[in-house]
Amino acid sequence: MLKQSLLNLLILPCSLIPWLTAEILVNTPVKALPGQSTEEVITWIQAHPTLRPRSGEKLSISRSDTAAQRFTFQASVLPPGRVTFTRDRSTIRTERMTMFDAVNGITLQRLEESLRVIYGLDVYQDYNDAQIVYQYPNQSAINTARLARTPIREALQGELRVGDRYGYWIEIAQPKQGKAITGKITVLLKADLDKLETELRTR
Repeated sequence: MLKQSLLNLLILPCSLIPWLTAEILVNTPVKALPGQSTEEVITWIQAHPTLRPRSGEKLSISRSDTAAQRFTFQASVLPPGRVTFTRDRSTIRTERMTMFDAVNGITLQRLEESLRVIYGLDVYQDYNDAQIVYQYPNQSAINTARLARTPIREALQGELRVGDRYGYWIEIAQPKQGKAITGKITVLLKADLDKLETELRTR
């Protein structure tokens, strides 16, 4: 019953769950993050009471209670952004959570709460204290998207942050009217932040 409630943390509005998240964080310290081995991250995922992988799931977790609500978690040996070759296939570089909720919508606060539930207070505090190094879109990008008639690109709002421990990439697709229904938050190695920022500035 408790495990099902934990899954619902990523679906219900954050205002409904503060007492439960606080309790879980005490019992679920972070044990695997970007920079650690794939074996360590797989072991952490297997033991995590919120992620609860099914048979066959290792570095990628997918949950969907209904067609209108989905949550995915993916750890990767590749840096975020455009796919590039990497010699090191044994070290996790990126961990990403993606949420889709056509019922309740997605907000920055819900993404931040998911980060806190999955990783605990230490990482959440590192994120909260992190410096914003890039935000988008700017007006030039908005104008370009409108001229190209690409409303999805115009709707993308995001930022990059650098903390003492990790980099963070937050992105929400916010339409001009109505609520956002999809968003993602990524924890990445600080060494990969410059690559990602360059790609976001020129995409």
